[in-house]
Amino acid sequence: MIAPKPKLLGPDSTIGILGGGQLGRMLALAAARLGFKCHIYCPDPESPAFDICRRFSEHDYTDWHALDRFANEVDVVTYEFENVPAETAAFLSARKPVLPDPQVLATTQDRLSEKSFVTGLGIATAPFAAVHSLVELEAAAAAVGRPAVLKTRRFGYDGKGQVSIRDGSDLAAAWRDTGEQPCILEAFVPFEREISVIAARGLDGKVETFEVTENEHHDHILKISQVPARITPAVATEARRIAETIATAFSYVGVLAVELFVVPDGAGHAVLVNEIAPRVHNSGHWTIDGCSVSQFEQHIRAIAGLPLGRPARRGRRVEMVNLIGAEAEDYRDWLRVPGAAVHLYGKSAIRPGRKMGHVTRVEE
Repeated sequence: MIAPKPKLLGPDSTIGILGGGQLGRMLALAAARLGFKCHIYCPDPESPAFDICRRFSEHDYTDWHALDRFANEVDVVTYEFENVPAETAAFLSARKPVLPDPQVLATTQDRLSEKSFVTGLGIATAPFAAVHSLVELEAAAAAVGRPAVLKTRRFGYDGKGQVSIRDGSDLAAAWRDTGEQPCILEAFVPFEREISVIAARGLDGKVETFEVTENEHHDHILKISQVPARITPAVATEARRIAETIATAFSYVGVLAVELFVVPDGAGHAVLVNEIAPRVHNSGHWTIDGCSVSQFEQHIRAIAGLPLGRPARRGRRVEMVNLIGAEAEDYRDWLRVPGAAVHLYGKSAIRPGRKMGHVTRVEE
């Protein structure tokens, strides 16, 4: 079956979104501003995106009858997270345009494939090696060196599926801790700071990148993002070039995030790619209040075939703070802060480590 080609969508078209978390919720809000309806598909009955969309389907990602009905009711399909089953994306792509292309999912769902793709473009990453057994882990540790991080190749985020390997670490125990799944061993990077670039590529191939964002993680979860990042113009230019190169190489349509490390390099600095997220990203939340066009609207524009916006920061500095777990209970205090915008995701239960909302502060 020939996959349907993407096309320009007019107002009143329906955008299908796989995933009903906060990213799907914010995508739907952005779509509504442009006159689009949204149909959310997610198996979780507590999905916060269900609250603000035209229609939703609460079914498993492998319920083919439900997916077929969903495809018949939308004009284009996108996704809010990269762990959508590959077979789900392939099934839908035979019926309606799926953007970004499911092949991008297949590459970025596997850390080894992703790293190999990036290095194949001549872009630097931390040294890495594939690991499929304890014997291969021992060989990889000798080749890559220590400290290093052992990561499952699939389904890891916010620090999940990762084990640190240091001098004296028990490799057999580390291998057991990953569930003895296919893994990748990555050398530890002594970075000065972490940054990310949110890039958008339209149906016409035009790419727009947002300002480089500086990120701070607590317990492997993003806590604070700020722009401008404390980096040199040369580093910023290189980071944006890398993001544009990756988007173009993928023939990408939509918004993606490239996470990078800034490392010392002689008298200057270099950047190494850490991960690619083929979707809107937590480090781009500042764009809702702090930019002329948000990452969410930019994504909707891209998949609908509309012109991309030219991102321009508002104010001299923008900071985004994640409200994690019980921190969300303090949202009233944030409402009293001049220049602060509070975004709560409507999640039903507070749990440690769960992203419940965020706050953006724009300094004039």
